[in-house]
Amino acid sequence: MAKNSTPDFVLRPFEGIPGETDLVAMREVVPAATAKARTTAEHGSRDVLFVTVLPEGWSALHRTDGVVLVALQTLAGSGDASRDLADVLLEALDTDPGTSVQANGLPGAGPRLQDVLDLSEPLVAQVHDDFGFWLDPSTEVDAEMSAALEESAETIIPTAKVASVESAYWCRMSREFLRWALPYDEDVLIDAVARLHARRESGLGDGRFVGAFRSSGILVPVWELARGTEADELEEPALAFRARLDEALAVDAPLDANERRARAGIVARQVTLR
Repeated sequence: MAKNSTPDFVLRPFEGIPGETDLVAMREVVPAATAKARTTAEHGSRDVLFVTVLPEGWSALHRTDGVVLVALQTLAGSGDASRDLADVLLEALDTDPGTSVQANGLPGAGPRLQDVLDLSEPLVAQVHDDFGFWLDPSTEVDAEMSAALEESAETIIPTAKVASVESAYWCRMSREFLRWALPYDEDVLIDAVARLHARRESGLGDGRFVGAFRSSGILVPVWELARGTEADELEEPALAFRARLDEALAVDAPLDANERRARAGIVARQVTLR
């Protein structure tokens, strides 16, 4: 495959990576977060930090302490986001510390993240309230740098991870929402949520299920929460919804008429991102 040819489209590019749903959430709904990873021995057993964004739209940064940062919220270069990110990661590994990398053209044939990363440990997102992770922790932050970090932090939508379940993120915008990336086959998940919605069990605590969007082959349901709801108030409601969802996922009977209507409404409100 030539350098500028387009790899085949991959609907679910991060499938098989432990922490797939956190990677998807970091690409779409979390403004400032990191997830630690490590490359395989073949690729040097190097520390990697997946991040939401980097300054000036960089695709990667070889930080001065030797850690390579790879940004997830970048424009897809081809039909396979995993191949795109692996290409940038490998280029960053070959640069000197303190060097940034910007994606240049489409990657040709080569390894994907699934081939480059040590998959024995899951990638778990850590949410931050600023972009201090851009810097080597040993860096002495002067007044100018501190002011720049504070200014960039002002753009961050308040976001927190719900600890009791995987890949569920509270945020505060005009009001509060929960967005939860779930790792199931889309049709199976929509059927399960439709079953719950038809019997008015799709809410989360006082939150109202308002729809879902699709990104990187993963469905992300969204709830509009009661005004003023804080993230720590969602721990038990999220566990309760998780239990109801597990029960609904286990049902393999055809949807009844009410459930089909609920499903049609959910599908009609879906949006696909990337």
